[in-house]
Amino acid sequence: MPSSHPASPRVPRRWLRTSALALGATLAFGGLTACAASDGSTEGSSSSSSTSATSALFDSSAVHTIAVTFDDAEYDAMIAAYLADGTKGWITATVTIDGEEFTEVGLRLKGNSSLQGLTTEQAEDPAALPWLVRLDKFVDGQAYDGATSFVVRSNTTETALNEAVALELLELSGLASEQATASRFSVNGGEEALRLVIENPDEAWEESTFGTAGLLYKAESGGDYTYRGDDPAAYEDVFDQETGEEDLTPLIEFLAFLDSADDATFTAELSDYLDVDAFATYLAAQELVDNFDDISGPGNNSYLRYDTESGLFTVVAWDQNLSFGTMNMGGGAGGAAPGGDGAAAGGARPELPADGELPSGMPTDMPTDMPTDMPTDMPSDMAGGMDGSMGGNVLAERFMADETFAALYETTLADLTETLYTSGTAAEVLETWTDVLTDGASDLVSAETIDTEAAAIAEYFD
Repeated sequence: MPSSHPASPRVPRRWLRTSALALGATLAFGGLTACAASDGSTEGSSSSSSTSATSALFDSSAVHTIAVTFDDAEYDAMIAAYLADGTKGWITATVTIDGEEFTEVGLRLKGNSSLQGLTTEQAEDPAALPWLVRLDKFVDGQAYDGATSFVVRSNTTETALNEAVALELLELSGLASEQATASRFSVNGGEEALRLVIENPDEAWEESTFGTAGLLYKAESGGDYTYRGDDPAAYEDVFDQETGEEDLTPLIEFLAFLDSADDATFTAELSDYLDVDAFATYLAAQELVDNFDDISGPGNNSYLRYDTESGLFTVVAWDQNLSFGTMNMGGGAGGAAPGGDGAAAGGARPELPADGELPSGMPTDMPTDMPTDMPTDMPSDMAGGMDGSMGGNVLAERFMADETFAALYETTLADLTETLYTSGTAAEVLETWTDVLTDGASDLVSAETIDTEAAAIAEYFD
């Protein structure tokens, strides 16, 4: 069992913000409930860094045009099924990318927290919903310059600059990341909207990114990294295997190690299961871009990738739309916070609650006194995932509670701060993305908004 007196390293600020935001949300939506407090690798590690071949779709030097058409009746039935029981069914669509038309394309909703609170009224604007587009779903081999699938992301800021910049910085950190591109996205001849499009982590992405055989597991939003025994059926709604022949054995063995290893064994043997340098880089990069909805966040956002040649896992980042201090309070289409676009001051870094004040956008008629009769027998198995609301991840927590690994994290964070922020590299990335949006989408989002959201991100680089 882990020691009851672990080391006390620096606590990443995004972990503090997760707890503060979860507390505010809990108070806002019905009082305190019993909950726990708690869809990569470095260049220098034995794993690979992101080396995905670039399709013309992911040429981010220009804003692309993507037009989707589908049958309204099929769409209505798909939405009804999702609202009834969460089923994300496929419909057929015609998709035109930069003038090239593709028929019999597969289209379905994509996301978990981004779809929370989706209503029939919000579904009347399909251009605002998150989508998984598979060109080869119904037509074998159908692709656009090598790209067979992509994800149309929900915007939590008007420009999605925060996610675009974060993804590029992750790649520059040496981590496996998803390429991103800006698009003018429309549905059934409706008005165009500025939407970020990113790679879908599938077999093609895995092959081009890692170049080795492996298994990719997606952590589901309702699960966590808790060991649930040796029966694969126990992990059905916890992890979804995305690539390779179905085999949860490596994953279950890793979770068993996290559960049973005492502190000394964890320190000595973690590197037998995990690329620890890559994981330190992952944690440091998430801290650098201030993304509280990472592996330890309420959405349990991550992939675990098992390299069958090295026998090591790496954590792959997923869902960076809350990077640079952006807050998402749910809401289906776009996931905007009440009274805003999901971001504090157009993407500015929100401050933690002070003097009892909650973040902007939260209800103002909040209780001023905490209950004095809180239960003392809180469940210990609710950490992480959408059901656990407060977030938390056993791997990240044990890693940061270990003096050796915490020191590696601190060193990596300092190195990344120097190479990405102090050097001016991040500022150059931001400027490039800002120029692309100003040149190609300022009729969709005003130049003033683009500049405001860019300036909020730039504050992190000082």
